[in-house]
Amino acid sequence: MNVRASRFARGEGRRIDVSFEFFPPKDEEMEKILWESIERLKPLAPNFVSVTYGAGGNTRERTHATVKRILSETSLTPAAHLTCVAATRAEVDAIVRNYHDAGVRHIVALRGDSVSGAGAKYAPHPGGYSNAADLVGGIKRISSDFEISVSAYPEKHPDSPTVDADIDMLKAKVDAGASRAITQFFFENDFYFRYLERVRARGIDIPIVPGILPVQNFKAATNFATRAGASVPAWLAERFHGLDNDAATRKLIAAAVAAEQVLDLVDRGVTTFHFYTMNRADLVYAICHLLGLRPATQEVAQ
Repeated sequence: MNVRASRFARGEGRRIDVSFEFFPPKDEEMEKILWESIERLKPLAPNFVSVTYGAGGNTRERTHATVKRILSETSLTPAAHLTCVAATRAEVDAIVRNYHDAGVRHIVALRGDSVSGAGAKYAPHPGGYSNAADLVGGIKRISSDFEISVSAYPEKHPDSPTVDADIDMLKAKVDAGASRAITQFFFENDFYFRYLERVRARGIDIPIVPGILPVQNFKAATNFATRAGASVPAWLAERFHGLDNDAATRKLIAAAVAAEQVLDLVDRGVTTFHFYTMNRADLVYAICHLLGLRPATQEVAQ
């Protein structure tokens, strides 16, 4: 493991690129945690940082405020999440134009979940965009200079009847103008590579960036996985078994699990990662260190 990490640190392998995902804070305490995390991860010079929108678009104003603050107070490139839930085309288009006027040029375009909550059948808003591919096309019609990332699902979106149908939707999003796909998180790397093989066989050649969820809290991660349609392998549950009241050991196990996953992906040719930070920086920072990423000032000093 040390040999692999040092190989990338010395620059002998291909460059490792990362992006980080945050969610907008609900109160002052969460805002403090968010900005501490941003400051901690900022020196690693990510390609971009994304800010989520929330189920049903219920964090819309907080997302806007967070993105604009990143633009005005940091040198980071923000990507704003946008869904087509509970809004007309005109309302969504106004949001897109607002972002463009503010200087945002990267949008993560998502269909979004039903306003009725997880498990409820999704229905497009009357007069709204019907799905993510439709949304991508609408964004591109407003301005062709938007970079658009979309979602991809190695284990299939919960609403898709089959993996093939899911890949059909990804193809439609690419045809509409998406230039990058970020996967739902997964814990078995073979899921990612099997999915990538099927995607490439369909002629989809955009980057399919693996989404990585460091397990900050196993119970919360399991609940998140259930809603997202991602499986939690038995071996992962076993690693965290009996540690409910042992935060220190949980943190060590979480670091080991994440390190195993990302270094295996690197060994198998992956060079770009998207981290779901859950607004907590330490574990993500440690993983990036293993990947050979160092703060820009430290690199200059060397």
